[in-house]
Amino acid sequence: MATSPRSADGKVRALGLVSIIIGAVMIVAGAVTWGMVSTKLAAENITVSADAPMFAGAKVTGPLEAFVQADVINSHALKATGGKTYAQLDKEDPLRATAMNGSFLRSSLFTSVIAFGVALFAIGVGALAILTGWALQLLAARQPVRETVDA
Repeated sequence: MATSPRSADGKVRALGLVSIIIGAVMIVAGAVTWGMVSTKLAAENITVSADAPMFAGAKVTGPLEAFVQADVINSHALKATGGKTYAQLDKEDPLRATAMNGSFLRSSLFTSVIAFGVALFAIGVGALAILTGWALQLLAARQPVRETVDA
């Protein structure tokens, strides 16, 4: 089967275009996800505790603030329970509810940190796909494809 230079160039160009389109979609999806998570966090009106090692008093709208606040919540919960976690407290211990609430709050904040990470990953993969598509477009335009014949 013979492949003409034109048909091979056309396939490479098409693959490059598809890669660029997919990359653009991933970048938009990642940016929308980042914006949505940031907006939802801001709507919760969470403020980083005054005793946080950084961002004290800042509104939680991004991954760094969320991570720091989650860490502070953990230290507050452990201080309130005498250093014990939810699993270490007796079932009848009234401090178990405090440990549980602290754990839920931390988990929620860590979920947003993960969502920010996934959004950033999608943006990075999208940028890589665009660069790959662009390189394919350049290769198709510059490299003559030799005709191949299968025997």
